[in-house]
Amino acid sequence: MIYLDKKHDPRKNRALISQISKKELDIKKAIKETDELFQQLNKHKYQYTGAQHRSVFLFIKRLPKLLADLVLTSSSNEPSISSDTCVNEQGEIFPEWKPLLDEEYKKFLNEINSEVNVKDFGAAGDGITDDTEAFRKALGNGRVQVYVPEGIFITKGITLPSWTCLVGAGKGLTTIKLHHQAPKGRRLITNANHWRGNHHILVEGMSLDWNADRLCPTDKTSTWGNHSSCLTYANVTFGWVKGVEGINPGLHCFDVSSTLYNYSGDGYRARGPSKYVWLDHLNGYGFGDDGITTHHSDNILISNSHMCDPSGRAHNKGFSNSNGIEVDDGSRHVWLVNNSTSRCFGGVEIKAHHNSSAAADVQIIGHISVNDNRSYNFRHIGHHKITDPESKTAFNIRATNLVALAPIYTDLYAGSTPRALVVSAYKNVVINHFTLIGDPDYDYHKNPVIAIQYRSRNVVLNNITIRGFKKAGTDIKVFGGDNHADRVQIRNVRIDHSAPKAIDIGSRVKNASIADVKAAGDNGAFGIKAVNAETKTSNVLLKGYKVPVSVAGNEHKNFS
Repeated sequence: MIYLDKKHDPRKNRALISQISKKELDIKKAIKETDELFQQLNKHKYQYTGAQHRSVFLFIKRLPKLLADLVLTSSSNEPSISSDTCVNEQGEIFPEWKPLLDEEYKKFLNEINSEVNVKDFGAAGDGITDDTEAFRKALGNGRVQVYVPEGIFITKGITLPSWTCLVGAGKGLTTIKLHHQAPKGRRLITNANHWRGNHHILVEGMSLDWNADRLCPTDKTSTWGNHSSCLTYANVTFGWVKGVEGINPGLHCFDVSSTLYNYSGDGYRARGPSKYVWLDHLNGYGFGDDGITTHHSDNILISNSHMCDPSGRAHNKGFSNSNGIEVDDGSRHVWLVNNSTSRCFGGVEIKAHHNSSAAADVQIIGHISVNDNRSYNFRHIGHHKITDPESKTAFNIRATNLVALAPIYTDLYAGSTPRALVVSAYKNVVINHFTLIGDPDYDYHKNPVIAIQYRSRNVVLNNITIRGFKKAGTDIKVFGGDNHADRVQIRNVRIDHSAPKAIDIGSRVKNASIADVKAAGDNGAFGIKAVNAETKTSNVLLKGYKVPVSVAGNEHKNFS
């Protein structure tokens, strides 16, 4: 089984995905196929209605109008638009809006008036001296590229004005480290003005050490919000982070955020979003919460990055929702391209808290998850059960060319069972070309590998390959009951000596279809089981199961 350590070069991910999946995938064709499946789904127009509980209304009413305008906004008049993906002749993948960001980068470089070395302003870079003032002087009011040579530069925090490049000699060569007297809530690097916003900022070629060792080892390391991180862009338009390593932050390695997080209810987003930000070739580990996260921000590209081995110290022990890459509350139009995660709670989590808008219109194209507890976890917390309000915002996820290797139990979240994929509460989800490989000797305690559940709707699983989960319960389970999923399509599935149950469709799932399935079991219980007679099954070939197919209690050998 592959092991990806904290020094893994994520630029190799594209080739590694092909090696693991044993597919030389025509990625342009595969993305087109995903988009066609997505377009075929029933159209569910979503918008932010702004209707909230009275308690929230009264709270906002008491705020001064200026503060209310700064903190949150209802997006009820904004249309639901899903952006397209482009693939150039070199096979590079990017969202259709990236050319705008590229044009701004050219403009950015033309606005840089001077290039300086931070050592010329008194920085020592000796790992002892406080170099905070040297950085402040070197950065000035912007329109400058500040070069940070090899060394360890101690600071109490760096704030970047607009039109600024902060460039080092490379990961592991240039290190900026937080001062031992810095408070717990300090960001190591952030933009200068979170309220009015900043623009055109680049950080490149360095390691960022939040220096968690300065705190008591048993203390929580975070003050929450968009604090306590290696790098925070809050209310930044046109930003780049390239070739940077995040080390042991209290909260996040990299946070692309709004001015403030907003928990005023589903349907509201925070004001001051970051927009048009590209994170590329990043590494991160030891994070107290998430490696890379986004909040209430639009048009974000995260590519060729690797996050692994969180500390989880932002949470209570054993209850750490520490994800490698998290697309969180109110984020929209986020692209994840050829990234990897290892030994996190969630490899990729797309989600929202119960009192915030969900992330929407997210594309994952190429991702490797190794030994994460939940390789891919899509959920809107607090909108799962029939007694919960239905999510107004949890829509539109497209994923192409994913790999999940051996999800495992973890001390980060002691009660969480391993899953390769969970879809909860989200609507309009397409997963296309997904390779799942389990450890045949690992005890999954009869839990499902893929779980489609909790009122999720319009879910398509296409070109799914599963093997090695012999001690799981079911390879693909669509949960029924009061909180059942519905409108689920399962197509082009290959299962090779995996769980004793291949596909299980629960009660009250009225709109499910299963087509083009080949599965080989080892004296398994059943190949396909569906409680509802309306389940459509065609062209299935199942061997090595005591009951190949059971629909509404009627047993069949195979369908063709």
